[in-house]
Amino acid sequence: LCLGMKCTITGGNVKALGKAVHSLSRVGDEIYIEPLQEGLSLRTVNASRSAYACFLFAPLFFQLYQPGESESDLDAGGFRCKVLMKSFLAIFRSLPSLEKTVEKCLISLSSHHSRFRVKLYCKYGVIKTHDLSFQDCESLQAVFDTGQCAHALHAPPRLLVDAVVHFPLTQAEVTLGASPSGKVTLRSYLEEETGDRMMVTELCLSEDEFQAFHVKEETQVTFCLKEFRGLLSFAESSNLPLNIHFDIPGRPAIFTLEDPVLNVHLVLATLAERESSQKNNNSTSKPAYDFAGDDIDAYMIAMETTCNGTEGAEAPPSPTFPSRRTFSDTRDLESDPEGTVPGTPPQKRFRSLFFGSVLSPSQPLVHSCTSQEVLAEDSEGET
Repeated sequence: LCLGMKCTITGGNVKALGKAVHSLSRVGDEIYIEPLQEGLSLRTVNASRSAYACFLFAPLFFQLYQPGESESDLDAGGFRCKVLMKSFLAIFRSLPSLEKTVEKCLISLSSHHSRFRVKLYCKYGVIKTHDLSFQDCESLQAVFDTGQCAHALHAPPRLLVDAVVHFPLTQAEVTLGASPSGKVTLRSYLEEETGDRMMVTELCLSEDEFQAFHVKEETQVTFCLKEFRGLLSFAESSNLPLNIHFDIPGRPAIFTLEDPVLNVHLVLATLAERESSQKNNNSTSKPAYDFAGDDIDAYMIAMETTCNGTEGAEAPPSPTFPSRRTFSDTRDLESDPEGTVPGTPPQKRFRSLFFGSVLSPSQPLVHSCTSQEVLAEDSEGET
């Protein structure tokens, strides 16, 4: 017997879920939903496969959480699906309304009835039911490892929110620079028709403003700003500090948020510098970028993107999100429909770095390097 996934979200956690969906909508046009024993995973990847995001909500985030996997499902890796981001976002579009009127959210996923349903229980007995169409899909997974990053920053969200506010909303990308001397910079450039890049805005931060600062050598990486803003918005609303892991230009920058009931990963491709510009790296030189020499597999290992759920000892209570109550809500769950913002269009100078849907939960981590690129599954034509 195969039971569908069911979960109940109450109180302020409904708004937190809505914020997560808004953040994911900054990245991709489809949302991959996968109920796991360690929690509910929501993932997305952009069209150019240069940005990937994963939110893993632990069972304690919910008042009731049933992955709904039979023994055969467990052997096959469990049922998963993908839904149009626009449809899913429409349910949570008005965050103030969620906070003021929604008392409970029920989410159910049934492969037998081909139904993904979100049901909002509002004040005064109003119930909003949304039924969404979905497609079966492979598990969306990324290839990255924070342990391979030479540099790491740990910052309060407000620091970075106040920093990026100085860049226009139309700004496509931003350059993060850091040096062992304790200086951190955020720069934007204007690319001219001649190919030259002229700096437009520069913001300097000091080591003292960060909660942790580990930079071994001077470096700078350039990544897309839109997806980064989406994560910062969620981090600020949740008051969760942001971890930034990065390395040399061309290797992915990894941004993480951690809480006892929630793990978040945002992985962004960075521009790769030509070797000549790396050798002559000074403040006055203008870096040139080239993806031809970008060795993808030489520095990344295959890794499940379900954010390493802790086993054994019970996690400490979350200071941010209310945890599940001790009693179980046995009422059946029902369902939901559509609306949201499309993801960032592919940046012409970014290339796919680290995404794929090739691992199953039973496969070990892959440490060997191959020349084959790992790509996310095609988002079209799946059933």
